[in-house]
Amino acid sequence: MYTLKEISDKKSERDFITLPIKLYKNNPYWIRPLDNDIKQIFNPVKNPYFKHGECTRWVLYDNNQCIGRIAAFINYQTSHIDDYTVGQMGFFECINNKDAAFLLFNTCRNWLENRGMEAMEGPVNFGERLHWWGLLTNGFDRCPNYAMPYTHSYYKDFFESYGFKDYFQQLTYRTHLVMDNLSRIVVWKSERLLRNPDYQILSYRDIGHKKAVLSLFDIYNQAWNPQTHGIDGMTLEQIETLYRKLRPILDKELIYFAYFKNRPIGFFIMFPEINQLIKQMNGKMNFSGILKFYYYLRTKKVDTALGQLFGIIPEFQGKGVEAAMITRFCEIIIERNSPYKYLEMNWIGDFNPQMIHLMQYIGAKRVKTHITYRKLFRENIPFSRKADFQKNRTKNV
Repeated sequence: MYTLKEISDKKSERDFITLPIKLYKNNPYWIRPLDNDIKQIFNPVKNPYFKHGECTRWVLYDNNQCIGRIAAFINYQTSHIDDYTVGQMGFFECINNKDAAFLLFNTCRNWLENRGMEAMEGPVNFGERLHWWGLLTNGFDRCPNYAMPYTHSYYKDFFESYGFKDYFQQLTYRTHLVMDNLSRIVVWKSERLLRNPDYQILSYRDIGHKKAVLSLFDIYNQAWNPQTHGIDGMTLEQIETLYRKLRPILDKELIYFAYFKNRPIGFFIMFPEINQLIKQMNGKMNFSGILKFYYYLRTKKVDTALGQLFGIIPEFQGKGVEAAMITRFCEIIIERNSPYKYLEMNWIGDFNPQMIHLMQYIGAKRVKTHITYRKLFRENIPFSRKADFQKNRTKNV
């Protein structure tokens, strides 16, 4: 007999956090996320998305044994961007039982419909898109990137049998950081761009924190805006929160900005792939966990840079700005004999052919695929993938 419980006490929250340990105990590739990384998403004090949204979670029991979990949330800033209202769900985990999975999906649907939503998107995050977004459907023989889902292969059948449809795919690419891997086109575009003194490629170390925050704010909200991309912008507060959260792992030589006549026009943000360290932590970042983390950080050099955000404002796309930033990064890594030997680009949408082509030009191979699904609640709502939606929006702007 199944029992569904909305999370309201320490036991149910603990079950929500620890269920994946049981589900993936025999999987050598799964890495337990840090408990606090998950808890902060559902903390109204720590997560600024609660200021314009709401969220709840459930755990599912069978004879007092936790067998499933799920969360539902609404971001009211973006729920009305499409021609229908869209809520979201995420953090789904479940035993291999379709009845249990559908009960969890139905719970989210009912909660969202009661709040006026006509569709749900998932599995996604109640927060920034670079974290906990999408269902893993390819790349099960690789460890997950930091703050990205590693999920069971049988989940795909659950989602698609329930009626979720592929809204877009997020592709992860990997390349060895050697100049020989860069195509002549990338190097030529970079050299051509930087011969023009109006252009500059500068690192976080070069410009400092304040200018980095303001530059990211300007570029992000021009490169992705709700009217053409269906993506909510970021406030200065959210950017400061993101920097503050990531400060312990921030490497000032892994963050680059492009400028034209001192105007910020592009960014390339990477972090050390700290999941290489987190797998030693057993989910804990308490005092002893922090000491362990920094010990491993110093003694076990992280060899992979994780690219998480890459943006160029529309009027400078296709001019070689992205090539110049990647080329400059590779030059610095090689010049300074950096420990980084590989680059993984973590969030390349299949609706972004320019970035896919760029990955090919830098010799990167696709190693993982995540899918963001949508479930429409009414049959008379026409479904279109994000790439089609984006084309239509662009035509109408």
